[in-house]
Amino acid sequence: MAWRVTLHRKAEKQTRNMPKAALAALFELMNSIRQFGPTRGDWPNYGKLSENKYHCHLKKGNPTYVAVWIEDKQHVTVEVIYAGTHEKAPY
Repeated sequence: MAWRVTLHRKAEKQTRNMPKAALAALFELMNSIRQFGPTRGDWPNYGKLSENKYHCHLKKGNPTYVAVWIEDKQHVTVEVIYAGTHEKAPY
């Protein structure tokens, strides 16, 4: 079963300022979620923030880039709500 993965409007704007390596990792993460679902234990520093909210690191270093996403099991959708630096992440 394929999941529908979207970028929230705010996250889409945040991607404009991301380095190419972090942006490529974000799209790889989105493809991975699309194929295998929102639980991505194979990504660095993956963590479950709440019942339906997750995060992982896209690029290590200074600054570290992270992605935060929310799943909707009923509609089989995932929305990436944040993609940016670790300091501003909505944890």
